[in-house]
Amino acid sequence: MKNKKPELKTEKAKKTNIPSTTKSKKKDDLVEIEKEYTIPLRKKCRVVPRHKKTPKAVKTIKEFLVRHMKIYDRDLNKIKIDRYLNEFLWFKGIKNPPPKVKIKAIKKGEIVNVELAEFPHKLKFKKLREEKREAKGAEVAKKKKAEKEVEEVKQEKTEEEKKEEEEKSKEVQEKKAAVVEAGKKMEKDAAKQMRHQTGGKTKQPKRQIRKALEK
Repeated sequence: MKNKKPELKTEKAKKTNIPSTTKSKKKDDLVEIEKEYTIPLRKKCRVVPRHKKTPKAVKTIKEFLVRHMKIYDRDLNKIKIDRYLNEFLWFKGIKNPPPKVKIKAIKKGEIVNVELAEFPHKLKFKKLREEKREAKGAEVAKKKKAEKEVEEVKQEKTEEEKKEEEEKSKEVQEKKAAVVEAGKKMEKDAAKQMRHQTGGKTKQPKRQIRKALEK
């Protein structure tokens, strides 16, 4: 029994020396958490004056989610309210916010995105319309991108063709210049040969010039 005690101690020491790799991996990964809540707004907004009721409703939603979505530093800026939820809250103006809201909260890391869980008819149709517009816009952007790429390829081809034509014209001009130079050389050589054959220029004797002067 005495020999078993130190063995237990060594096992515990071994367990403590194991590096904690799994914990660091879990902290680095962004975990998504989705939750749905129905948030009551009437009690909180009743205390506030009429011209501050809708801003108070927005603030109550943020405070509720900070508490329930486990944001420990209590920073309200980490909660991002969706555009449609904001429109739903401000639909009847600054004085008449809705008495309660059903929302869907999605947490990524420390930021919480808040959306409406149940859309009213007007907002539902508006969302569908905007989604269709975005899809059309994306298709138009893709078509424009493809057209631009085709135009760039055509421009590159035309530039290459122009370069090739310029090179060909330069070669033709050089050949012509070479032919002209060769022709001139041939003419010079032929003239030299003719001179050698005829014996060059005939010089008149000086006596004839003197006789002409005497006359």
